[in-house]
Amino acid sequence: MFKVTIKPQWQVQAPSGEPALLRLVELLVGIHETGSLARACALANLSYRYAWGMLQTGEKTLGAALIEAQRGSGTKLTPLGEKLVWADKRIAARLSPLLDSLSSEIEVEFEHAFVPSERVLRVHATHGFAVESLHRFMNRRQIAADVKYRSSMDVLASLVHDSCDLAGLHIPIGEFEAPMLRLYAPSLKHGDFVIIDLVTRRQGILVARGNPKKIRRMRDLTRRGVRFVNRQHDSATRAVLDLVLAREKIDVGAIQGYDNVEFTHAAVAAFIASNMADAGFGLETPAQRFGLDYIPILRERYFFLCPRAIYETPALDRVLAILRSNEFRKIANALPGYDAEHCGRVLDLHDAFPALKAEPRIDARARSRK
Repeated sequence: MFKVTIKPQWQVQAPSGEPALLRLVELLVGIHETGSLARACALANLSYRYAWGMLQTGEKTLGAALIEAQRGSGTKLTPLGEKLVWADKRIAARLSPLLDSLSSEIEVEFEHAFVPSERVLRVHATHGFAVESLHRFMNRRQIAADVKYRSSMDVLASLVHDSCDLAGLHIPIGEFEAPMLRLYAPSLKHGDFVIIDLVTRRQGILVARGNPKKIRRMRDLTRRGVRFVNRQHDSATRAVLDLVLAREKIDVGAIQGYDNVEFTHAAVAAFIASNMADAGFGLETPAQRFGLDYIPILRERYFFLCPRAIYETPALDRVLAILRSNEFRKIANALPGYDAEHCGRVLDLHDAFPALKAEPRIDARARSRK
């Protein structure tokens, strides 16, 4: 299979009309990550002389310094340089799932052009880091897949309208399972599905490094001066947050920034790391990747809904082989807050979620594959 990668790139146009940041942000990101201009040059495959000239031109155009050379301790970014780097990180965090979906579409076009008879597995899923890992494994195993990241309700709509073969969703474990299932139940009546477990993972409060606002619990989000960043209204994580707030009898109007939204877990983390918010609600993996502190609140189960007709196909056999492999489980378990103990387990829908038994039962039962 052909592998397509699309990366976001941006630049600032100076008042003179000249581009001010062509490859400059890439260099600044390298300095931020390594603390060294020389090492940043190596990462960007730029000569030291060229990079130094680029920095001088950028500083002249922007009218402010971007780096501070520190004797014996490498190179440090100025506040403006830091702002540019975090702007780049926020852009990447917001756009990466969308660009991954677009890359997958183009890969499918290549597949259809060169191997017209190959079945393409349609995977629509809420964004998750284990799903990203699974997509990489599928590419390496030459499994043609069109992976699209969607909100939970959009994923369910795709499943109901037979637009996807695997629908990736997540539901809290414990007291919030039943109310979340009630949101999903109308869509689950429209077909005969099995559940394929992927991982369990933690949801909680992301806070700035060192937790300077001393946030320890959900009610601390209502304190004066605590800035919050939320997920969009149709995300399952937003629904889980609202359930937690309702349990704690917390008025969402008391949370500064409740209506300030980002569309991915990574974007929430990047927003906080950029010092544009003090806290958010989401996964532990992006918290660690962006150097944030984390307060676990609950665990949830990430799984795939699969129509039985698709489950009983060779393509699904190959996917299950990946999920049950030690190699994949090792990768998934290495994600902060993730547990792949039941990865690849197949269950009947109502056995997986007993709370659904109050709903009309699907007659057919899944046959466990060894």
